[in-house]
Amino acid sequence: MPAIAQIEVIAVAIITILAVISPGPDFAMVTRIALTRGRRAGVLCAIGIGSGVSIHLVYTLIGLGVVFASNVWVLTSLRYLGAAYLIWLGISALWPDIRALFSKRPAALQTRMTNKSTNRPEADQKRNGSAFWIGFACNALNPKTMLFIVSLFSQMISPDTPVLMEIGYGFYIAACHMIWFALVAVALTLPSVQARIAAIKIWIERGVGLCLAGLGIKLLTGTN
Repeated sequence: MPAIAQIEVIAVAIITILAVISPGPDFAMVTRIALTRGRRAGVLCAIGIGSGVSIHLVYTLIGLGVVFASNVWVLTSLRYLGAAYLIWLGISALWPDIRALFSKRPAALQTRMTNKSTNRPEADQKRNGSAFWIGFACNALNPKTMLFIVSLFSQMISPDTPVLMEIGYGFYIAACHMIWFALVAVALTLPSVQARIAAIKIWIERGVGLCLAGLGIKLLTGTN
């Protein structure tokens, strides 16, 4: 492999890892899903996140990425959709508290985690299925993911790079998302970790909900 190609591979590998492990909506979402629904749902959410990246990879590989990124209406539409989705996710995490507050039933706040532990197997299966699509939408509607993929392929990857290698980069980027967030889900659901955070789990969910809603508002207002 030529030296230039080796440098390209190393650059793509390092930049992707740094981008994946940086905190953001994906990390907050996997944290919430893993803590409230368990390891299986958290891993499925991670797979969904990696699959969502593939949407941006596909249109970038066929040459539409730069076209989309250079059109203001595409970025604006994606920004509004992504912001609305994050705000909805944040509100859904806080909704039991909001509903209990307005219904003047404080006791309901203390029974949230108990009620979650008594779900039927059929309900768990549906929730696990929705975990994948939550992760998928979280990344597919993220304009920052779009800009990252487009920038990576337009600035770091040579136009002379073979198509098969570009596809390989795409699989690598998606796999990095899946593996990292699956590891996060597994780590958060280890028995030792669960024992330590059991008393504050509901507060972590509330914090994640506020974080998601805040990220959505920040994206909606276009602030950096």
